[in-house]
Amino acid sequence: MLPQDIIVKPLLTEKGYDGIADKKYTFIVAKSANKTQIKDAVEKLFKVEVESVNTVNCKGKLKRMGRYQGYTPDYKKAIVQLKADSKTIEFFDSLS
Repeated sequence: MLPQDIIVKPLLTEKGYDGIADKKYTFIVAKSANKTQIKDAVEKLFKVEVESVNTVNCKGKLKRMGRYQGYTPDYKKAIVQLKADSKTIEFFDSLS
């Protein structure tokens, strides 16, 4: 898999904003990607040094539209911790 296929998009939430100061960044990643692939993809795409990766499989929520109901898609979330001496990710700099 290419790094662009592994990292789907950044996840911007209130909890995610709190981690930016500690060099913790949150991404939605491909469901089939493992921690090693996520680490390599972040290092190649953003040219940073990754210390650790934590992943969470998130289930879709039940949503209703009138009398019809269905589930939002399942997704995988990765919290990436950068090394202390690593540079930050420029995309998130304007958000903190």
